Amino acid sequence: MKTRSTKSLISLGLICASMAIAAALIFGFMGRLHPAFDSFSHFRVHLGVLLALVAVLLFAFRFRWEGAAALAFAIAALSTVANFISIPGLQVHAANPADTAQPVYKLLHLNLRFDNPEPGKVLSLIGRTKPDVITLNEVSSMWQDRLEILKASYPYGIVCPRPNKVFGVAILSRRPMVEGQEAACHDRGALAIAPVDFGGRPVTITALHLGWPWPFEQSRQIGLIEERLSTIEGDAILAGDFNAAPWSASVRRVAAATDMAITPSIGPTWLHHSLPTALRFMGLPIDQVLHKGGVNIRSAHTSDEAGSDHLPILVEFSLPAPPPPPSEEKTTVLADHAEAERLSLAN
Repeated sequence: MKTRSTKSLISLGLICASMAIAAALIFGFMGRLHPAFDSFSHFRVHLGVLLALVAVLLFAFRFRWEGAAALAFAIAALSTVANFISIPGLQVHAANPADTAQPVYKLLHLNLRFDNPEPGKVLSLIGRTKPDVITLNEVSSMWQDRLEILKASYPYGIVCPRPNKVFGVAILSRRPMVEGQEAACHDRGALAIAPVDFGGRPVTITALHLGWPWPFEQSRQIGLIEERLSTIEGDAILAGDFNAAPWSASVRRVAAATDMAITPSIGPTWLHHSLPTALRFMGLPIDQVLHKGGVNIRSAHTSDEAGSDHLPILVEFSLPAPPPPPSEEKTTVLADHAEAERLSLAN
């Protein structure tokens, strides 16, 4: 009797657990209704896997229908994030074939961690990868001094300190700014925008650091910068620590404001520093790279850890070839045509 009672309690607990997890998953799909719901969405993969495990236990206790329902719902939830789940070693490739005749540029993004105990790892990573442009988050006062070391190699860009001297952003570039334009800071140092010249082709590089999700200020912050983000035109790349999963309503709001595409399959980028790195696969994919215009993402993947609780992201991209200059013969014909039209109007 006691064994049967214990089994019944365990079974009831499993059914209640499956219903609670399913409810949390459902809330995550309603993020557009309220930021509180969106907070559940960031854990969709974890909740989906947990629900699948509970389904297996339900099968073991011969609750076949309940187990089948839980497993089906878990698979359905996980299928919505399939494009954003990264397999170790797998890189993201552009949907369109890359033009091999065009040069490949590199962008490195990293949340430095304001109190990084091993800053030398960051400098070493930059030295090994030699990116053309770098976007950084959590540029604390400690980091501003250390970034001076990179001035010789990255003389262009901007550092945007936050009033709290902790969560600033920065853009560092080997390549000059577009002639007549300058980089600028916004949102009290949480947003930097720089028009960078890549061999005569301007690309707007943006670094962004969003706050934590509800009940914190993330949704309000997006509302404050949406208008500024909507002014980004042409070829552009935005990279940053969004503190939000790529399938969340928060990231989609930024993508909609900028009219950019979200780069998929980068995988988990954040794990609390108190946890062993062996659990990195359980981390959250909260660092994002968005792009639009002629920017062709060739690959985007995490790189070796650099003392931060975030993994660096290395992006390789190319740009379309500039239009060929008009030939001398064509220019002459156009000039003659314009002159003939002017004379006809004069007569």
